[in-house]
Amino acid sequence: MSLQITAEMVERVRDITLRAGREILEIYRSDFDVARKDDASPVTLADQRAETLILDALRREVTDAFPIVAEEEVAAGRIPEVDSGPFWLVDPLDGTKEFIKRQGEFTVNIALIEDGLPKLGVVHAPAKDATYWGSPLGAFANIDGAGTRPIACRPMPAKGLVAVASKSHRNPELEEFLGRYDLAESISSGSSIKFCLVAVGRADLYPRTGRTMEWDTAAGQAVVMFAGGSVSRMDGAPLTYGKPGFENPHFVVRGAPLPS
Repeated sequence: MSLQITAEMVERVRDITLRAGREILEIYRSDFDVARKDDASPVTLADQRAETLILDALRREVTDAFPIVAEEEVAAGRIPEVDSGPFWLVDPLDGTKEFIKRQGEFTVNIALIEDGLPKLGVVHAPAKDATYWGSPLGAFANIDGAGTRPIACRPMPAKGLVAVASKSHRNPELEEFLGRYDLAESISSGSSIKFCLVAVGRADLYPRTGRTMEWDTAAGQAVVMFAGGSVSRMDGAPLTYGKPGFENPHFVVRGAPLPS
């Protein structure tokens, strides 16, 4: 039987991201320390406290039936078997580098995966007071406390596209990819906010040629997919989840196709 996503489930997951965001902002506004994980990537108390809150809340308030793959849990060697799902993917603080630099472009990401694809995803940007979510019930955003509104990718124009790219991961391969398109504008942004810029129609294209993990992308992919866009590997195949090691290939996010 296919996983049933209910409005109550979506609302509970969204509320969990908001609470994790408040936890993160409390530390963001303090003098916090930065440690290094085994792979040399940075980690802060905000990552750890937010993940603890999220894992506990998902199990108590949503369901304890699904395994949870979470960034800091994986770093600590606690990696559940997920098979084809359903399972959760959690990044408690995506954009730790932006967090450390106090640039504001960091997010909380929670996604629910089934059969290799996200069926529910919530992206919350605490410092920007913005939340985006997508599921079979639709794609929505609440930005600056303005209330919930539906969102949709805009049809991709043949030329004059707007591209969004990572602030922290520009490289020659990315520049070569962008050079294939007639771009009107190129925006730099951090964390999974890049997915959300495509989902709300602010950008048409987001290529990623650097290393990402599944918890970095799943929630944003859900928002884009249910807003009418697509996320695919560079060879055109869908970007899927539950891969060995949870590492993504290079991928590209696109807005809605032009009407035929």
